[in-house]
Amino acid sequence: MAVYTEVTDEQVDAFLAQYDLGAVLSLKGIAEGVENTNYLLVTAQGQFILTLYEKRVDEGDLPFFLALMEHLAAKGVTCPVPLHGRDGRALRQLAGRPAVIVSFLEGLWPRRPQPRHCAELGAALARMHLAGLDFTMTRPNNLSVGGWRPIFEPCAGRAHEVQEGLADALAAELETLEADWPTGLPSGLIHADLFPDNVFFTGDRLTGLIDFYFACTDAFAYDLAICLNAWCFEPDRSFNVTKARVMLSAYRKVRPFSTAELEALPLLARGSALRFLLTRLYDWLNHPEGAFVKPKDPLEYWRKLRFHQQVSGPAAYGLD
Repeated sequence: MAVYTEVTDEQVDAFLAQYDLGAVLSLKGIAEGVENTNYLLVTAQGQFILTLYEKRVDEGDLPFFLALMEHLAAKGVTCPVPLHGRDGRALRQLAGRPAVIVSFLEGLWPRRPQPRHCAELGAALARMHLAGLDFTMTRPNNLSVGGWRPIFEPCAGRAHEVQEGLADALAAELETLEADWPTGLPSGLIHADLFPDNVFFTGDRLTGLIDFYFACTDAFAYDLAICLNAWCFEPDRSFNVTKARVMLSAYRKVRPFSTAELEALPLLARGSALRFLLTRLYDWLNHPEGAFVKPKDPLEYWRKLRFHQQVSGPAAYGLD
């Protein structure tokens, strides 16, 4: 979450007049994340999240995201639910941006994830995958292997500003992944961005998943590979195999892995690391003036990628 677009009191009042939420009591920008503008909205009816979608989000994808959240919530997955105005619409315009109000979820995201958090996450992710099996809408993963080269090429000439030799190393890795990327794995609805700040807990109990704006149709195991990278490395960048084992084991108790998924996991983890390295590199080199949020370090994912390049099989993640 972040704040890129400022809104005036008059704009917010006019926007809220289309809902039955009562008077605005407060509106506070949320300066976390990198994609959209988010505000914590408090009205006479309670707390909500007001999201304005920025340029990276394709407006044509928004009906997919909003319908998905409603579908998952109806299936028992705790996630934000879009609010509909008196005209029945959830999606409308605010300050020149597509905008929506969604329900507020209680809980905090874990700043230092522990194995117990990883186990909760694994089970919740499997339940989400199963809940999405009968979701009829589809969306391609534009940030999978076919979408990485268009992000890399504009950055290649300046990648040395981040680390000397980075462009050549990324080019070689991209060639390998493009040649060897697995196909035909069990697929369906995936979150594709389930970092710790998108998962809320109350104590040790997982209370909700948020930020579905990268959700798409892709391999379930790729979603797990993203979580391995996001949850199972320590601040010193060492890999915590205990976290990986409990996450993957909890997932498999709800939705079993196929042999092909297990064998593909190391390569999918490399691909996940490259995907976030490239988008962070692009943001680092093209940081917009005046944004309230600091771009994230792309080299964090370079170190994770280097780890996965040395992995020979799923045993490195605590699996047989």
